[in-house]
Amino acid sequence: MTIKTIINNTLKRLQSEGRLLTPDFYAEAFCKEAKKARMRVEDCEHLDNYIHLLNQDLQNDLHNYHIKTMKEFVRYVVTKLNRTNPTQCTKILESQILLTKRILQVASVLHNKEVASLSRKSIDVIESAAQPEQLENLRQQWVNFITTYDDTFLEQLKDYGAVDTTDLRKTVEGLHGSSCSSEAQKADLKKLAKLLIASFVPSIASSVNDEIASISDKLRADPSILESDSIENEIKSIITLRIALDNKTVKDMVGSIDGVLDKLSLRLIDMIESSDNSNIEIQKIKRELELYSEESTTNFKVAHKKLFTIAVALEKNTEVLSNELKGHSTEVKLLSEKVRTLEKELERAKKESQEDFLTKLYNKRALDELMQMKEAEFKRYGRNYSVVMFDIDHFKKVNDKYGHEAGDAVLAAFAKILKKDSRSVDVVGRFGGEEFLAILGDTDTQGGVIFAQKVREHVQKARFIYKGKRINVTVSAGVSERAKHVSLEATINSADEYLYKAKKDGRNRVEYKK
Repeated sequence: MTIKTIINNTLKRLQSEGRLLTPDFYAEAFCKEAKKARMRVEDCEHLDNYIHLLNQDLQNDLHNYHIKTMKEFVRYVVTKLNRTNPTQCTKILESQILLTKRILQVASVLHNKEVASLSRKSIDVIESAAQPEQLENLRQQWVNFITTYDDTFLEQLKDYGAVDTTDLRKTVEGLHGSSCSSEAQKADLKKLAKLLIASFVPSIASSVNDEIASISDKLRADPSILESDSIENEIKSIITLRIALDNKTVKDMVGSIDGVLDKLSLRLIDMIESSDNSNIEIQKIKRELELYSEESTTNFKVAHKKLFTIAVALEKNTEVLSNELKGHSTEVKLLSEKVRTLEKELERAKKESQEDFLTKLYNKRALDELMQMKEAEFKRYGRNYSVVMFDIDHFKKVNDKYGHEAGDAVLAAFAKILKKDSRSVDVVGRFGGEEFLAILGDTDTQGGVIFAQKVREHVQKARFIYKGKRINVTVSAGVSERAKHVSLEATINSADEYLYKAKKDGRNRVEYKK
């Protein structure tokens, strides 16, 4: 398993446990995932190393307190040191508890619902002689509150006065001092009344009815009625009425237009079916539209004018349309050629999307697809295959010493060796960074080992030259056979573990299940 996989599993663990992404929680979860993956991480072993230095009684005491992190261990040691003077330690602890309770009592009367609730809960926990787990849970709740607390709502008050986020009283007094005068309130109500009166006027209907006119007159005469509770329902009723008037007008106009469009559609269909007489048919449409204007309502005038313009345009462009239709066959041929060109470009783009830009081998996306195909053959036909994971030894040192261009040259050269030593039926690609993967069809573990040793020896003997300087390069490998594992994922993980073992045991070697 790679370190990237462990990091992803760590983030998933934090999410599933509902924990925030803090350094302490991340370190704890990371160490658990590393231990689960059987990967030794020196930073995760500090606690165990220190615990082994203590006598058995202290180790048992640590076990009873469920000490799991370095932070908890340091706290435990400090407590032990403080207890060298029990009387003084007890007094300090009692004073700290009393001070904490007083602070929480003050916080419980602040004007914040979440703080008050959490403060009262904290006091109850402290007074009940809570266990360390309860205190830790309570501490986490405070951490969650302070990290998610958002006071940006105070910014909404800027228009009414100065906002001081550190002094709520000062902010409130500032708001009171900047409150509008009576005259200013009247001016605001007058502006609001004008805005409402304008909104009462229908957008489409030609005029307002008596109800809308009545309330508009009332608002003009006395805007202060907006402060009364009774006016709210009346305004809602007027707005509903205004929408109804617009809807009725739209319905009348649409009905009038529909009649014309139906007739126009029928005429256009007849024209298309008898293209020889198209000009005559369009002239009939024009005459019909002219006659129709005598029957149309006032609301239809604009729509009728537009439809009449369409008919004139159809008459003028019928001949042009006819000529264009004759040239369609040529355009179709050109389009067909463009389609074929696009298909070729699409095929080339598809190939490029599966190729690693540096090594010209398959990239990880292509490898995933090809491994799934091999897996399908294994499940359906029982065709065994082996997976070989390669990793260039000390590749970071090459980058640091010779530069990233040299590192790229080493990767490209190794890719050529890997391609050359593999069969045409084998799949080889860049798995990520300096890691490469080979899928060997119809091959067991022994065959995979022979291939891996061949590549390893080839790399060891090869001359990697960059700007006249020779770079010594070796490679490690791990081999795994599909038939000996329960799934494709297990096979890949096994090859990765053997690769890790090869690098751990000295590098420039091939490891597998013997």
